[in-house]
Amino acid sequence: MDPGSPGPEAPTKAGVIRVDRVALRGLKARGHHGVFPREREEGQTFIVDLVLHIDTRPAAADDDLAKTVHYGVVAEEVVDVVQGEPVDLIETLAERIAQQCLKHEAVAQVEVVVHKPDAPITVPFDDVTITITRSRV
Repeated sequence: MDPGSPGPEAPTKAGVIRVDRVALRGLKARGHHGVFPREREEGQTFIVDLVLHIDTRPAAADDDLAKTVHYGVVAEEVVDVVQGEPVDLIETLAERIAQQCLKHEAVAQVEVVVHKPDAPITVPFDDVTITITRSRV
């Protein structure tokens, strides 16, 4: 980073709100997503990581869950999406998860990573992922 450029600790500019992040990592659910018949019939485990961008100041000031996002509820909703209606592409699955997260008023932006560790690939590999970022703006 250029020594003269503002770093993460630089003061917030007027009109710009820095948001906080709530992360959920390693949400696991079995889904039937994929383009091959075997994927649709047998299903496989998908793993989801989320970063929810929210302003936690109102909740922290009043110690009030209603002024933030209930990550337990979000986790259940994400699992429901993964276990829900099958799609061909993990890109579509990631988009559905992002749109579900953005239904929560406190969530201004979400980063979604969908892992497909058992993807039907014929060579050795560790993981396949898609990462998307979606926001209200």
